Amino acid sequence: MTRALTCWVAALGVLTLTAPAAAQETVTVGIYAATSDAPLFIADKKGYFRDEGIAVKLTSFQSAAMMVPPLGTGQLDVGAGSASAGLYNAVARGIKIRIVADKASSPPGYGATKLVVRKDHVDSGRYKSFNDFKGMKFAMNAPGVSNTALLNAALKSVGLRYSDVETADFSSPMDHVAALRNKSVDAAASIEPAPTLAVENGDAVVVGPDDVVYPNHQIAVLLYSQQFAAKTDLATKFMRAYIRAVRFYNDALKDSKLAGPTANELISILTEYTPVKAEIYRKVTPTGMHPDGNVNVESLAQDQTFYSELGLVKERVKLENLVDMSFARTAVKGLGPYKKQ
Repeated sequence: MTRALTCWVAALGVLTLTAPAAAQETVTVGIYAATSDAPLFIADKKGYFRDEGIAVKLTSFQSAAMMVPPLGTGQLDVGAGSASAGLYNAVARGIKIRIVADKASSPPGYGATKLVVRKDHVDSGRYKSFNDFKGMKFAMNAPGVSNTALLNAALKSVGLRYSDVETADFSSPMDHVAALRNKSVDAAASIEPAPTLAVENGDAVVVGPDDVVYPNHQIAVLLYSQQFAAKTDLATKFMRAYIRAVRFYNDALKDSKLAGPTANELISILTEYTPVKAEIYRKVTPTGMHPDGNVNVESLAQDQTFYSELGLVKERVKLENLVDMSFARTAVKGLGPYKKQ
């Protein structure tokens, strides 16, 4: 069976990783089909899931918000995406979903979500600074997700409001590349590799990486359904495999690129599981991932405030009731301290 994700942008594309064997338990996982899903690919390819007796079935979604209903019903065990307004609303309604680990963040040098502007706007002088965002149409993913918080941070930094721009939602960041090329949008807030592809095509210029605009932003998280979290042993085994893979990923990072000791192997894995070519992965800015899975709760709180201001979150939730680091702490205790290669 090929492991390649045959449809990068499919809303409900399904891939079974690690064919189920007699002693294995299947875990269903929702993904955004982004480069930050690398730990899931790594854990399969290198046998980390198999070591824990786990087979993983991945389903691709347009946004983490769309993962919330199946997580709430237990149709999905694990979700991987941004902590969206939809998640906070579901939790406020009593749906027991837990944020259990970091999946993507923006430490210094690793701003993988980027604000890009069409190159013709830069060349013509239409765009010179964030002030010129006013009146522009931005390609986005969905309302109340992490890239909207990034755009808001940029707008606020120059005294603009979110209502000063127009937004258009697309099913995948890869669609942003086409929208910039055909000039149906003026700009985009996109996750790699889309920004690099748009720049490579000569259609866009990066004007704001998130590690500069919104340092240490908690971009995406790992989510457990209530039913899966209740299977403490299995949920801990999954986390142990995940953290092992995150550490392998961190060993591939160097100087804001995939250039560390494990980079070649990581790029080989990514090109096997996705249609993006190796030369693009060598050019992208990879996202940050905490080697112990730590979540930036302060960043989550800031984003929830923004979603509330937009009217997307009706009732604020207490993050201490949503973030559960117990699985990551147990996994890290067993794995020991991270030592970068």
